[in-house]
Order: sequence, then C-alpha cells, then structure tokens
Amino acid sequence: MKVRITETVLRDGNQSLIATRLPFSDFAPILEKIDNAGYYSVECWGGATFDSCLRFLSEDPWERLRQIKAKMPKTKLQMLLRGQNLLGYKHYPDDVVRKFVDLSIKNGIDIIRIFDALNDFRNIEVAMDQTKRSGGHAQGAICYTISPIHNLDNYVKLAKQLEEMGADSICIKDMSGILGPQDAYDMIRAFKDTVSKPVILHTHSTTGLGPITCYKAIEAGCDCIDTAISSFSGGTSQPATEALHYALKQAGYDTGLDVSVLKEINDFFKPIKEKFVQSGILEHYVLGSDTDALVYQVPGGMLSNLISQLKQQNALDRLQEVLQEVPVVRQDLGYPPLVTPMSQIVGVQATINVLYGERYSNISNELKSYLRGEYGKAPGELNQELVKRVLGDDQPITGRYADNLEPEFEKTKQMLGTLAENDEDVLSYIAFPQIAEKFFREREDRAAVKVNYAIKRV
Repeated sequence: MKVRITETVLRDGNQSLIATRLPFSDFAPILEKIDNAGYYSVECWGGATFDSCLRFLSEDPWERLRQIKAKMPKTKLQMLLRGQNLLGYKHYPDDVVRKFVDLSIKNGIDIIRIFDALNDFRNIEVAMDQTKRSGGHAQGAICYTISPIHNLDNYVKLAKQLEEMGADSICIKDMSGILGPQDAYDMIRAFKDTVSKPVILHTHSTTGLGPITCYKAIEAGCDCIDTAISSFSGGTSQPATEALHYALKQAGYDTGLDVSVLKEINDFFKPIKEKFVQSGILEHYVLGSDTDALVYQVPGGMLSNLISQLKQQNALDRLQEVLQEVPVVRQDLGYPPLVTPMSQIVGVQATINVLYGERYSNISNELKSYLRGEYGKAPGELNQELVKRVLGDDQPITGRYADNLEPEFEKTKQMLGTLAENDEDVLSYIAFPQIAEKFFREREDRAAVKVNYAIKRV
C-alpha cells in the first residue's frame, strides 16, 4: 500500500516555528539530498514565504523559487495560495491572479494548494482555472474548523464542490491541529465515498493530536500527508517525517522514503534550528503541545506571529488573555476558520481588544473590510451590533468582491517603469508595495556598488 509524503520544512515547518525566517543560504546545501529522499512533493513557497523574503531576508522570492527548482529537478515543488488573496492580505483583480499563477508555474511550481479562508469557493475559481490552464496541478483545499455551524455533511459538500470545479486533488487543511483522529477517519471515509480525486491531509502537532490523526487518516484511505523533518517538527509545526514513516512502514505501508537520506537531512537542519533557538526567534512556547488550542483554535503561524507582536508591545505576559479573546471575536465574525488572512484579522482584533481594555473600541481596517463583505461570505451569522457600528446604514457586498476590481497589472507595470526588472517584480510590488519598492531600490544600490567595484578593479 502506497502513501505519499509531502515535506514542509522549507515552508510551513519553518513558518510555524520561526515565523518564516529561514534564508535560502541556510538550506541551499541540502536541497539535492531532499530531491533524492523520495518525497511526493516538497512545499517550499507561498504562504508567508513571499512576504518574509522581501521584508526580512532581502531575497527575491521568485529567484529563491528558481534556485530551489534548479537544485531539485526531480521532486514536485508545491506552494500554498490564498485564492483571490494570492500571498497578500486582500483580494486582487483577476488579471493579477491569473498572471501570478501562470508565473508561479513557469518559475518552478508544480502543485498549487489553493484555499479561501472562508471556504467561499467563488474566491478560488479563477486561481484554480489558471493553474490548470498553465499546466499545473490544482489542489483545492478545505479549511477545517470546529464550530456550531461546521459539520461532516457540510465538509462533504465542499469536497464535491471542489471536484466539480476541476480540482486535481482535495486537501483537508487543519491549520490549528484540532482535527481529532476519529473525525479525520470519518471525514476521509466520507470523502472517498463521494469524490474520486486523491485526498490529502495537512495538520499540525499544536494540540498533540497530529501524529495520531495522520495515522488514522491513512487507515481511512488518505492518499498523502504533510510532515516536517523531525528537527523542525512538533509543536505548532507538522508531525515528524521520520516517525510517521517508521509507524507506517510497520503497518505495511510504503512511503517511498529513503531513511538514510532522511537522517542526513535532519542532521543538516539540527544546527540551523539551534541557531534560531540561540537568537530567540524560536520560542519554547511553540515547541510543546497545548490542548488549550482545541478551544481557541489558533494555528501555528498565527501563534508565532502573536508572540512576535506582543513582544514588540512588551506585552508577552498577556498572551493568555489574547488567546481567550480569540474565540469571542471569532464568534462575533460568524465563526470563520482561523487561517490567513482571517487568522490575522481575528488575532489583531483580539490583541487590540485586550490591550485597549475595551472590546471593539478600536477596530482594524481589515475587520471593517471583512464586515463589508470584501473577503467573501461569512460562514455564520455576524454580530449585528458590530456590523451596525462599522457599516451604519450601508449594505454589505453580497457578490464576489473581485468582480468590482479593475485590472491592475499593466497599469502598475507602466507606473513602475525601469524599477521593475520583469513581470515578477510587478507582481511583488502589487502584493507588497512598500516593502517591494524598498527591496528594488536596495537591489539597485547593491548593483551600483558592484559596478563601481568592478571599475576600480580594472
């Protein structure tokens, strides 16, 4: 029996533990080994990597992708895409979405896992369509959450909807590690009875359930699971690759992985992890299991970012208060799944509520946009008092928000002129204007220094 494994250390593994601060130079020497480990795919791009490359690492995310592809020609490269949000935090026009997807595939991506934070699939249809047009594998994802309005029948309907939209595979995206083993078994069995596409499970070890849930999912017929090499596993990251390989092999499953290569990969990442421990970026808080997450449902990336934000405010001692406020805000917003950008919207508002000492005395602009319907349809009923405070007598948007957006790519390209060296630069700017422009100008300065140095040498 064959089970496929997707390795996450280059994206979600380090995003969940070290807030995506892993530079290309740290992992470049091990890429050829990873390519020979026998993974089905390696998640290496998307999510917060794009933002982090530009904002913190002084790297061109597109060049990073090309370099990874050059060193890993055999293994499928995978990315995470937020549908109409792409890799930013708002909805973009369709022309931008299509261009981004097309260039992602042309630069090296094979599989695009596409999700919408609200499971409003109107917001992923353009990205799904373009992925298939560009020759990529379109993996439709369902964001898993627990609430009074989420149940197995609804999840099965979402899976069927994804299949009808043309998804090549279907992923259950459990970003908070709250999917229990029996629920995973029941859901995957129901999916396998309803859809004909491969089913993938993505979970986290945040609550300690992750490894058990993955094992039970395989027993139910799950085709592929996400894992992280053990030095970057556990806590808010994924379950350990080597441990699950060992357990599955004992049960008669074939993962296709080479254990000796896995050991080399893990030994390589051990000192890298230690470096981030010493720097203080890797907090002990994200390494353990916390069953309280079954209540507040905070995903790994969100937790590491909350810790970072509270440290900046000298308020890390109030983390528990913020975590307790998260479910309150989430209920007021109609129980959205806590995944980007909703995890940021809910997390920021919960933090504001705690630090200001009064609920909704200050409301973020992103929350206002959500209540206006700019992110899609809320899963459940909104707190109408809150809606009234924000919208007044205005009516929320009920259609697909991107239908109201004018094409943006060519206009931005003309505006940037020579500052953008290629179409990829234009997309970087559209996603993150200020930090991309800063990166471009610093790149120009570095190039000028090299030219001057070369002239002096001559």
